[in-house]
Amino acid sequence: MNEIVIAPSILSLDYSNVSAQLEELKVSNAKWLHFDVMDGHFVPNITFGPDILRGFKKACPLFMDVHLMVSDPEKYAPIFIQNGADLVTFHTEALDNDLNRIQNLLDEIHHLGAKGGIVVKPNTPIEPFECVLKSCDLVLIMSVEPGFGGQKFMQDMLQKVTWLKEKREALHLSYRIEIDGGINQDTYPLALDAGCDTLVAGSYVFKNDIAKTIEGMLK
Repeated sequence: MNEIVIAPSILSLDYSNVSAQLEELKVSNAKWLHFDVMDGHFVPNITFGPDILRGFKKACPLFMDVHLMVSDPEKYAPIFIQNGADLVTFHTEALDNDLNRIQNLLDEIHHLGAKGGIVVKPNTPIEPFECVLKSCDLVLIMSVEPGFGGQKFMQDMLQKVTWLKEKREALHLSYRIEIDGGINQDTYPLALDAGCDTLVAGSYVFKNDIAKTIEGMLK
């Protein structure tokens, strides 16, 4: 079993109080920052580019977990690695669920010195990607539709988590299992029980006492 990691999502930062919240993060037990990249095309919202990632890396040197919600991850994964991404995950759907393209991009991410993984939307089954799991450092299951924060947790997505946990054991692999969307005091225990070891939490962290909330999720 991997160590539990909390990855606060900077999508939910209070941008009128960034410096103070980043200082709170640095003294908390958060080891990762989750950085959502949206292009306004793959998802109907626009967020952060590589320059912003570089600034966050300098201001808060945590492990940068970069989630690409973009139509061309093959182009942008290298750019974000150059600007501080420690881990890059990309949507299988952006590559038309093509196993060869997915494998090639995972290989490229590793060649560039970062960790890599795949993400699936709620309506995308995880089972077809069993053959690339050996190349994944992490698999991210979306428990909401990607693109906006504050959505309700889709509990039936935990079936994917359970499948991933069973496959990890059966295949003797070590990838992390991350979940993103609707994580709060009611849902994070469900995610942990199903087999998640990495929790993306946005408003639940930043709208409460940051350090206390993160600590509570690790108990």
